[in-house]
Amino acid sequence: MPERLAGAGNPQSLIRLMTWLSPAFPVGGFAYSGGLEAAVVEGHVSGAGELAAWLEALLVSGALRNDAILLAEAHRAFDQPDRLSEVASLAAALAGSAERHQEAVRQGDAFLAAASAWPQPVLALLASNTVYGVAVGAIAAANGVSLGETLVAFLQAQCGQLVSAAIRLGIIGQTQGVAIIARLEPPILGQAEQVRALGLDDLGSATVIADMLSMRHEVQYSRLFQS
Repeated sequence: MPERLAGAGNPQSLIRLMTWLSPAFPVGGFAYSGGLEAAVVEGHVSGAGELAAWLEALLVSGALRNDAILLAEAHRAFDQPDRLSEVASLAAALAGSAERHQEAVRQGDAFLAAASAWPQPVLALLASNTVYGVAVGAIAAANGVSLGETLVAFLQAQCGQLVSAAIRLGIIGQTQGVAIIARLEPPILGQAEQVRALGLDDLGSATVIADMLSMRHEVQYSRLFQS
């Protein structure tokens, strides 16, 4: 069974997690599509069914899985400066394209700046250009949020952001977007549970097309998003 929600025993941790991963939290996620825009332009994703399959592939075999593994490692290392620094450096080095690197570190730095409203010693351990998932994992751990709950909320928020991007790209409507989020609940919960037992040796991706599209977006003629 999945780990109990952190909020079940600690309402303060739950409300912080909800705040940090709310679309209103100022990390600038609305400006990025993680390569989805290129996938739409090149015809790989043109409707609700294809978008749901695309997101599930990212969850199970692609960038979202790797982001979750790095988040989990940062969560475990939040009070170990050397280990946390190594995780942060590795996460930045693993970005598959210049745009993906900018997306990850700009959101990470913005997250840390906003999260400073909840002062914790770990903030002094995280330098600029910290990848978003690493920042979320370390801050959540420092504030007593469980790893299981952090993973579920992070993956759901990332999928929600990509669904929002798809709505703005005009390939789905809001009702379809909600249906996709509902459809993704089982893979999100399943992946969060699986990642809790994984480590850095389990990093890897099998979504070659998505990775290549993220690179091609850098030279796309007309763009709505920065990635």
